[in-house]
Amino acid sequence: MSKLGIIIKDVYKKNVKSAAFVIMILAPFLVMGIFYLAQYFFGDMSDISKIGVVANQPTVSQQFEQVETDAYTFTPIANAKEAQKQMEDETIDAYLELEADEGNVVGKLYSTSSLGTSTELEIQQVLNQMQSGVRAASLSLTTEQVQEVMEPAAFESIKVNFENGKMESDQGDSGVQMILSFLTTIIMFVFIITYSSIIAQEIASEKGTRIMEVLLSSMKAKTHYYGKLFGILLVALTQLAIYGVALIIAYQQFKDMAIVKSFLNNVSIKSLLGKNILVIVGFMLIGIFIYAVLSALCGSLVNKAEDTAKAIQPVTYLAMIGYMLGLLLGAADPTNVIIKVASYIPFISSYCMPLRLASNTVHFSGALVSLAVLLVTTIVLTLFSAQLYKSNVLVYSEGGTFSALKQSLSIMRNEKRKK
Repeated sequence: MSKLGIIIKDVYKKNVKSAAFVIMILAPFLVMGIFYLAQYFFGDMSDISKIGVVANQPTVSQQFEQVETDAYTFTPIANAKEAQKQMEDETIDAYLELEADEGNVVGKLYSTSSLGTSTELEIQQVLNQMQSGVRAASLSLTTEQVQEVMEPAAFESIKVNFENGKMESDQGDSGVQMILSFLTTIIMFVFIITYSSIIAQEIASEKGTRIMEVLLSSMKAKTHYYGKLFGILLVALTQLAIYGVALIIAYQQFKDMAIVKSFLNNVSIKSLLGKNILVIVGFMLIGIFIYAVLSALCGSLVNKAEDTAKAIQPVTYLAMIGYMLGLLLGAADPTNVIIKVASYIPFISSYCMPLRLASNTVHFSGALVSLAVLLVTTIVLTLFSAQLYKSNVLVYSEGGTFSALKQSLSIMRNEKRKK
């Protein structure tokens, strides 16, 4: 086996057998298992279940008492003083004070803790319906007339494409692509944050122990660098493969569920194996790789492994910028000029372009150009970081990361002049 293969194997086996890797693999399954078991055994886990109603008109309290929800029950209470006493005694979890007068319904919800937006929205909807009923009664409208007035306008958004001059619906395929682009964006961000420190520490660990002088007597610095880098990347690919196998097993177990069948009925082979999906996955894999190379470059500039947390901060911030742009602004407005420009900038394009591609706001050729720019940048950065590692592997600067980078660049230029 070559020296490069020996280093890759050693790094891979060391990290895969570590307790941290096992915990990292099991964490998503444990979280999903806890939620599943909690729902199975306890159902609704909300502590808020009983809400008192204090109204200036008895009929209003009775209307609320008839409201049926899976999570809450409404109990009429004579006055606010009694409601406060029951809430203090924890007989009720909160109470709603209502005033209905001249076609208006005003509600105030009192509680000792936040009830969450879902509870407040549900109560708001009930109040809206109640106020509509009160105003309809004051205008002598029948139930049918009220329903006609309140009926929402019909609206449907349909994505289309043109093939041979004929317009065809593309809603099902783009929906699947959008879901996949969201998943790849989240997975990429999690992997970048997780493996940035691992790669940087792996690169910096032997440099900090001053054992590099011995290692470089038997191998090239670039061989050592590539071995460390590709060994960790192989660990990341192993994690992705495990999740892929778990997804296949989960599909076999839950494919007969109604919600799964409903989703699969709207999915075509074209949407799962189409060219857009392959490009989206390509952005994810190359995106993870380029951030890994940048992390390795930052790790090579520190003197000891303990300094890697500070060294990779630029990588973390850059990943967060791309993630926030892609997931928030990109999903809300994929035609925004900021997203359009960012989708061609390496590092950030890995987050923005998949969302633009899934929402059909960019041509396939434009996505290929962005992917090519990202790939070329990754190759150039990899070669540059390996060359820089060769120059700084035996440099121990006390001036910090930027001082080490400046010194390493100076050494690299001097070496080129000698050649």
